[in-house]
Amino acid sequence: MHISSNASLEVRLSEPLTIPQPTNDDEARYFVCGVEPVTAHPLVAGVGLALLDQAAMTPRIGFTMDNLAVAALLALTPILLAGILLIGFRWPAKYAMPIGLVAAALVANFAWQIEWVTIGASVVQGLLVAIGLLWIVFGALLLLATVTRSGAIETIRAGFISISPDRRIQVIIIAWLFGSFIEGAAGFGTPAAVVAPLLLALGFPAIAAVLAGLIIQSTPVSFGAVGTPMLVGIGEGLAKEDGTMSTGVAERAAQLGLNQSEFIAHTATQVALIHAVCGILIPLLLACLMTGFFGANRRFADGLAVAPFAIFSALAMVVPYLIVANLLGPEFPALLGGLIGLAIVVTTSRLGFLMPKKIWDFAPRENWPAHWMGTVDPNKEKAHLTKRMSLVRAWSPYLIVVICLLLTRNIPAVKEFLTGPAVIKVEGIFGTPINQNLDLLYSPGAIFVLACALTYLIHRMSGKQILGSWQIAGSQIASAAVALLCSLPLVRVFINSGADYNNAGLDSMPVTLAEAAASTVGDAWPLLAPFVGALGAFVAGSNTVSNVMFSQFQFSTGVAIGASSPETVVAAQAVGGAAGNMVAVHNVVAASATVGLVGREGELIRRTSIPMLVYSLAAGALAFIGINGIGMNAGTVVFSAVIVGFLVAVVVASRSPGKPLVVAGTTADRPVTS
Repeated sequence: MHISSNASLEVRLSEPLTIPQPTNDDEARYFVCGVEPVTAHPLVAGVGLALLDQAAMTPRIGFTMDNLAVAALLALTPILLAGILLIGFRWPAKYAMPIGLVAAALVANFAWQIEWVTIGASVVQGLLVAIGLLWIVFGALLLLATVTRSGAIETIRAGFISISPDRRIQVIIIAWLFGSFIEGAAGFGTPAAVVAPLLLALGFPAIAAVLAGLIIQSTPVSFGAVGTPMLVGIGEGLAKEDGTMSTGVAERAAQLGLNQSEFIAHTATQVALIHAVCGILIPLLLACLMTGFFGANRRFADGLAVAPFAIFSALAMVVPYLIVANLLGPEFPALLGGLIGLAIVVTTSRLGFLMPKKIWDFAPRENWPAHWMGTVDPNKEKAHLTKRMSLVRAWSPYLIVVICLLLTRNIPAVKEFLTGPAVIKVEGIFGTPINQNLDLLYSPGAIFVLACALTYLIHRMSGKQILGSWQIAGSQIASAAVALLCSLPLVRVFINSGADYNNAGLDSMPVTLAEAAASTVGDAWPLLAPFVGALGAFVAGSNTVSNVMFSQFQFSTGVAIGASSPETVVAAQAVGGAAGNMVAVHNVVAASATVGLVGREGELIRRTSIPMLVYSLAAGALAFIGINGIGMNAGTVVFSAVIVGFLVAVVVASRSPGKPLVVAGTTADRPVTS
């Protein structure tokens, strides 16, 4: 996918806010195989946010709030409807998303006056994106089946047990540290596709494995894929069509004495700082979720027992992450932060540093409720070995994945080939300007399949083992296909609703929602800015796309409210866009598919929505403090409330006796004992 902003929002006298939307001219890659969203144009009377007076730099409303509210409500309808069906009624995505798609198409046609042929082109574009996403999911499933059939998973499991058999320790090392490293190398949802199946193979319940894979899609995401959300997302989002900074941004950069790349790096350091503060508790959250939802006693206090280790692991990642962001720029914070943190924590763990005295594990597998498990069960397919292979040989498939990701993302000649001549281009769908690229060789899916092919040789797998792995992956991908093929068309109709493709002269639906929110809260906007970023990621499934859509809008809103550093508002946008990956519908669908949890998307979104909301709220408060300082202001109050809420939750959890897991027996229900 190539994304660029072909419209830039500048502060002009008596001109409406113009919000950039992604098109197709840069090097961003949307999760797997590219998207060419459309471009937003100025708002017409009746729907829009404000006109900016260049002298006073204050907003002047140029239309009625009632009209903006109606437009925002209409834009929200498809997402709200799908959310209610997924979360409220617990419908599978394969049923909820088609209804949301119909709603989006009706709103697009009747309110935005988009022609049906354009809506159809957006649907086809979504289907093509889904094909690319299914390619990743298939590769992840095949990799899991391969290491299971070869017997490597037994050695990998033994290796982690040698560090610690404690599941709380394992989830932190694998999901938080290894997952952050994978995010830094590949981004775009790849960590969940690697982490969730690996945790499943190590003996985690399927739903616990997916939750862990989704929740770490927060702190490292803004610097995923060697900084793409910063370099492309914010960089292109704040640029004009010719690639130079828009006027307002250029003026701010000049004030700071920075050129374009330096200004992006400057903004990225603020993103890193906000993430570093918000991310300190993510490992502890992972441990508490494991014990509170999946322990025999279902007691969150068991997770709190490893708080010293969890916070140490958080600092082992975020301190290098923050240092790298300030010294080396936005390309390597997540990659080096995760790698350095992994080395530190594994080394100290082997020495027993901060290891819990009491080992915690899940309840016996035979007592697990059915809803903990999916249709993928590595234990049924594992090989029976007479001799365990070496640890390096067992890990070789994952080492190949990491090496290939680094090579394809960082060697210009290789990247140019995989994203150029090797790309399948589908242009002018149904005669519209909507295009779609399928860069299947650049996709992590291709790397997963290549790793599997090399593993056949390294692990000396028989033809029967190889055939079995393909049969397993093929049968599992079929159930995931329906949900993804229904979800992505809705996303594309929603995004492809800008003025280039509608006859009403309106901005796209996501931008309309953002403008309605900004016009409501005024000077308190930094508090809400992360939620707009999260909305963009929820819809698009990408922090990069969210940043391209909303960065210029966020910057100009910061200027309009008189923020001393409007780039801090952009930083809040980026952090929220990262947190939104926890609940992004097709990220959830894809991660669920890798462990056989298709149809349980609503349950997962319910569980990840609270961490996402708290993360975004804390980010907004920190951004407000960054602009206005610490004092009796909204930012300080909100951040204090978040801290107090956390402390109260700790006290309540520590005093709670838990709720023992009850298993249906033949004569009476009985609690499970540890």
